[in-house]
Amino acid sequence: MITKEDLTKVIKEQRKWVESTERGISREKVEEIKLNKSFALVVAGIRRCGKSTLLNQILKEQKIFYYLNLEDPRLEGFKLTDFNTAEEIFNEIYGTGGVYFFDEIQNIEKWEKFIRYLVDRKNKVMITGSNASLLSRELGTRLTGRHLSYELFPFSYTEFLKFSKQKPNAESYSDYLYKGGFPEFLKDNDETLLHELLRDVLMRDIVNRFGIKNTAILNKLAIYLLTNVGKEFSANSLKKMLEVKSVQTIIDYISYLEDSYLIFTIPKFSYSYKKQQVNPKKVYSIDNGLSYANSVSFSKDKGKMLENEVFLNLRKKYKEIFYFQKDKECDFIIKEKEKVIQAIQVCYDFNKENRDREISGLLEAMNELKLKQGLILTHNQEDKFEIEGKEIILMPVWKWLLEESKPHKAPTKAI
Repeated sequence: MITKEDLTKVIKEQRKWVESTERGISREKVEEIKLNKSFALVVAGIRRCGKSTLLNQILKEQKIFYYLNLEDPRLEGFKLTDFNTAEEIFNEIYGTGGVYFFDEIQNIEKWEKFIRYLVDRKNKVMITGSNASLLSRELGTRLTGRHLSYELFPFSYTEFLKFSKQKPNAESYSDYLYKGGFPEFLKDNDETLLHELLRDVLMRDIVNRFGIKNTAILNKLAIYLLTNVGKEFSANSLKKMLEVKSVQTIIDYISYLEDSYLIFTIPKFSYSYKKQQVNPKKVYSIDNGLSYANSVSFSKDKGKMLENEVFLNLRKKYKEIFYFQKDKECDFIIKEKEKVIQAIQVCYDFNKENRDREISGLLEAMNELKLKQGLILTHNQEDKFEIEGKEIILMPVWKWLLEESKPHKAPTKAI
């Protein structure tokens, strides 16, 4: 149990921290987020990707606001009923009519009841969390149709440029390709921060939450998947490799890793949902820098690093992403509103040795899916040509990212 006196002290000290913290570079997501009395705003993302900073940037624009970081160790034992006490303290110290901000709210059991209570009373509310499934499940039970969900990733290339004060070109993109976008790491350039981040995600978001005893297997699985981006896998093959008795254990662990935003998986393209589920999937990492820091072999395949970066940018905009494989292979197929809209091949260096392979894989996908234009993304090559009556555009990833970063309609919706 937390006394009102202790909770008041924590709230005041957290407020001082908020007011003394620098805004940092403005996150692109800020432009999408608009506080609304009819909906709770939810921002989910991996630990240390900048959720608290984003929240800070938004709350500093408010005349009256209430802030509570529920991952503060001094709040150990905080329960649902303590939210009522916190509300009393907020009103007594800062006045009424403020905007509510709760950081890492998933740590409190049944938190969604209090958020529903606030929304029903037409309060503006914004919350953050580090677990996609947990947030969506709890929001679905209490806040169906009353919340707007957003996802935050580590710095994009354009945010990295602002942070590092570099210009957009192949050299700055190479720097970003290896370092990734975690703000704390970019500030201090200390890889131990990325080692600790991986441990925190595994222990605090997965092991502690789901009561996992065999932490060694979970750690091996996480590092293997983070290292092998862009490669196919099946639960059965991972079961054999890790010598795990049950394939369900592997399925569960992968689900936990995805929910914590550490990895993403995409299915092989098929119009049959059943086939999508049984075919091997491909895996991608939340951040190249994180994979690089926690693996001795990741940096040996620059093509896969480039592919991972392309995937992350696609994942921010699209929900249905596949890989194509028939006689040949194409890295990404994008589907939107039941229609395939794009086929993308990623190739670090487009040359005589791989030209036929890359083009034939892309053409096969384009012919199969009736697309007139295809895209090959490279490190720093640019061209445009026509083959078999179809247009193929060759473009450097860094230029493509700049194009993609231009304002577009946010995909956010009420759930």
